[in-house]
Order: sequence, then structure tokens, then C-alpha cells
Amino acid sequence: MITTKKRFTEDGYRREPWFRSLCAALLSNKNEEEMANFLRDVATLSELQAWSERLEVARQLVQGLSYRQVAANTGASTTTVTRVAKFIENGPGGYRKFLHAHRHHRMLAKPLQRSDQVNTNTPSSHSKVSSDSSPSAKKDVLRKYLGR
Repeated sequence: MITTKKRFTEDGYRREPWFRSLCAALLSNKNEEEMANFLRDVATLSELQAWSERLEVARQLVQGLSYRQVAANTGASTTTVTRVAKFIENGPGGYRKFLHAHRHHRMLAKPLQRSDQVNTNTPSSHSKVSSDSSPSAKKDVLRKYLGR
């Protein structure tokens, strides 16, 4: 018997048992270390890097940086930057909710602290805001962001 792999669709992915199980598994992690361990078990390093990159792209877009600046700062393609921007503006709200909840924090990338490691916090080179983005562009992006 040949089984056809079922694909998620935009209209129905939230009702899929596998997706719901993934959400429940993510929610069951009690701290950052547990979450990091779980994510490493279920995702490749390439997938984790892509997810992390998209979150950093979203953070920089909300700060008002241009698509080109964000692409240069993160190494993300302009296609990825554009896709993230579209989800910030028109998506279900995941980026907006996270970024709004963390808007008072600098959100510097910090290494995960394991109980057997020494603290080596260093800011990410991607966390610097370029001073050459126009103030009006920042206001427009923030107005859209905070208006939701």
C-alpha cells in the first residue's frame, strides 16, 4: 500500500492533528533549555538557523530598517525579508504579538545558559540599528506595527 504524504494547507493546517501535537509539545517546555533541547531534536540546524534569522529580520523591520539594510545585516535574502514583512503586516499575528510583547527589551541575542556552562553573554552583531534609516520610514513602520 502506498501512502501519499499529506500536505498542510493554509486553510486547514491548524486543525491537523500533527500540527496540534507540535503546538502542544512546544507549550510543554518549561524553560529555555528544555525548549532548545526539544527544538534541536525536531529540527535540523539549518531549520533552526532559518527560524532564528526570520525572527531577527522581523525585529529589524519593526525597528524601521529598510529591506536592503535588514538583508545586509542578517544575510537573509531579500525574498525572505519581503516574506517576513508580509507576514508582519498581513499574517495571523504571531510576529506582531511576539515583537509587541518584547518591544521594551533590546532583544539582544544571548547564548543559551546551560547549568554546566559559564556565562558568556555577548551581543549579536545583528542587533545594531543602522543610523542611516530615515526617521519617517521608522515612524511609518512603527505606526503600522503599533496600530494592530
